[in-house]
Amino acid sequence: MRPILLISSLFVALAGLAAEDAPLRTNILFLIADDWGHGHAGAYGCPWVKTPNFDRVAKEGLLFLNAYTPTAKCTPSRSTILTGRHPWLLGAAANHQCFFPPENEIFPDVLERNGYAYATCGKVWAPGLALKADGSKRNMIGQAFNRRVATPPATGMAKTDYAANFHDFMQQTKAGQPWFFWMGFHEPHRDYEEGSGLRLGKKLTDIDRVPAYWPDNAVVRGDMLDYALEVEHCDRHLGLILDELAKRGELDRTLIVVTSDNGMPFPRVKGSAYEDANHLPMAVRWPAGIKQPGRKVTDYVSFADFAPTFLEVAGVAWPAKGLAPTSGRSLTDIFRSGVDGRCNPARDHTLIGRERNDLGRPGDVGYPVRGIVKDGLAYLENCEPSRWPACNPETGYLDTDASPTKSFILHARREKGSDPSWSLCFGLRPGQELYDLSTDTDCVTNLASARTADIEKLRTQMWAELKAQGDLRAIGRGAEYEAHPSADTKKLRFYERYMAGEAFEVTWVKKDDFEKEPLK
Repeated sequence: MRPILLISSLFVALAGLAAEDAPLRTNILFLIADDWGHGHAGAYGCPWVKTPNFDRVAKEGLLFLNAYTPTAKCTPSRSTILTGRHPWLLGAAANHQCFFPPENEIFPDVLERNGYAYATCGKVWAPGLALKADGSKRNMIGQAFNRRVATPPATGMAKTDYAANFHDFMQQTKAGQPWFFWMGFHEPHRDYEEGSGLRLGKKLTDIDRVPAYWPDNAVVRGDMLDYALEVEHCDRHLGLILDELAKRGELDRTLIVVTSDNGMPFPRVKGSAYEDANHLPMAVRWPAGIKQPGRKVTDYVSFADFAPTFLEVAGVAWPAKGLAPTSGRSLTDIFRSGVDGRCNPARDHTLIGRERNDLGRPGDVGYPVRGIVKDGLAYLENCEPSRWPACNPETGYLDTDASPTKSFILHARREKGSDPSWSLCFGLRPGQELYDLSTDTDCVTNLASARTADIEKLRTQMWAELKAQGDLRAIGRGAEYEAHPSADTKKLRFYERYMAGEAFEVTWVKKDDFEKEPLK
């Protein structure tokens, strides 16, 4: 019996050595702000938003100059991240406040099945309702760490202590088990404490430029400073989280992605399809996988690229069904390239669009748009130009959050009868729009009538790709997106019921946002 015991002990010892020598799998930390716009970071040269920790991630990794969400609204943008598919391939999930289709798998579930721990803090997928096929509630957020709270510097901010909650997660991680953590900052989503930016030391003159679609005055600049303060709050927590990883020796073996879900919550940005709505900040740090850190990448990348990237980094194959790899492409070619600027010539464009964001039009219809951004040109096709883009004026322009900027623009039109900022932010739009982003990042000069050759080329490519993907709007079935009911069932047929005198509580707009009469 003794020889058998010796042999058994040898096998156990060898197994232990093999486990110790096996390379540790990469941890993945995904940090996403809520409504943070492109360019609003020190790494992009912005003087009025201070982001030393985002800048550090960019310096020690990659700064992306052309990262885009396909849809500039919380739910469909996050649906794209979780599935690796453009929203128009997700049925009801193309819409805001949707019922998430149960047949669509999300990549964190795939990671969990392959040995990863999945945990979150803050906002993950919302607003909407996710159910399983049997009607029971579906868990989209893994193990949530939201217990720790702290007093933020301004009353409009969430009390979530993001860094402390991440510390709690790290305290309970198992040695050797890889993890995926989704850190969902609530900021800079509204509501803001009005005047908080000025109260805490910022100055109106800090802002180097106000977008051309808003008036340049103290009200708007003050609103922008309040927004900046909330971005900086996220950045402080990012720094604490980086310190936590460093203290534990986990920093350099963790893939870190920092980005946002859509542009800032101001008129003509969040919810629309213009450059400032879909174009977002993004930096990636991963010493083990990024060649020549410190690069600035000009390749066009989409949020549909996150899921295939994370699965590849984790060493997990695409599942046979449920999570189709037809929209996104892994970003690892960019990580490995070592090239500054354009890394992959094939990444020369991105597709954008939207369906129904918020209720507030007759029949609960949306404002469908499809677009393509390619080599500095942005083409948008408004599929229903007779509809109001930010929802009907008499129901409060529900697709634009209440703000001092919104109120100022609405009052200016009412006082003067017309206003250029109101027309740009809330007015009816033509069927086709073309913008030269090299000279007009604000997208205020429509070149559609002057550059028909560019439109035809971009339009042909856009619709061909959308049709090949399976976009229902590309094959004449776009009304199916609008037929999906909203998960906010209390507000179904909001327009008709409101116009009939029914009272509603709509928390994201003010009573004064509602026009007294329909506009023509």
